[in-house]
Amino acid sequence: MNKVSLEQELKSNAYPGRGIVIGKTPDGTRAVAAYFIMGRSENSRNRVFVTEGEGIRTQAFDPSKLVDPSLIIYAPVRVLGNKTIVTNGDQTDTIYEGMDRQLTFEQSLRSREFEPDGPNYTPRISGIMHIENGVYNYAMSILKSNNGDPSSCNRYTFAYENPAAGEGHFIHTYMHDGNPLPSFEGEPKLVEMMDDMEAFTQMLWNSLNEENKVSLFVRYVDLETGKYETKIVNKNK
Repeated sequence: MNKVSLEQELKSNAYPGRGIVIGKTPDGTRAVAAYFIMGRSENSRNRVFVTEGEGIRTQAFDPSKLVDPSLIIYAPVRVLGNKTIVTNGDQTDTIYEGMDRQLTFEQSLRSREFEPDGPNYTPRISGIMHIENGVYNYAMSILKSNNGDPSSCNRYTFAYENPAAGEGHFIHTYMHDGNPLPSFEGEPKLVEMMDDMEAFTQMLWNSLNEENKVSLFVRYVDLETGKYETKIVNKNK
């Protein structure tokens, strides 16, 4: 698979929707996860990321303008022991609860499908990082309608064992802007990672469409100690 520039992928797409990036730093010492949200409606744009425990949740920036919280208020990131879960919806909780009962990542998602927001039927994208004794693996999942047909749910899981230093994968909800919004297609994109967390965060935030971007989360986890650093950027302040 050809490696693509994450910066160019974002700059050339006005509306990738919500996106997850997971990988390993070029120096091989840290796992990386990033999650961003975008919005076209006032309700979607009226959000910020806030810290909750070891993870984050979305919150209305102006509670008086919150219309329908069902698909926009959720915990995108939760930590279960040595596993970090990152998703674009409340399936974070489904994965957390399933894996807490010894189900696999894939099994936990069997009870879920794409979002009920026809005609878009937004895919549910999810990622999980597993770090144990310096060994690092991650997986990504997408649950999507069958080319816009809500009677069928297509399920794809991509697992990456012992990922190469400097490499990561990027998955997002929409191919590009449109009405209805076309779902992401194919494998997660192979992208380059960066050692400098601040530079990586700035690159991501500055590459997202200025009008549509809402919030960004970035986490770097030390593979030996499990200690992590987190950065949150919110457009609403």
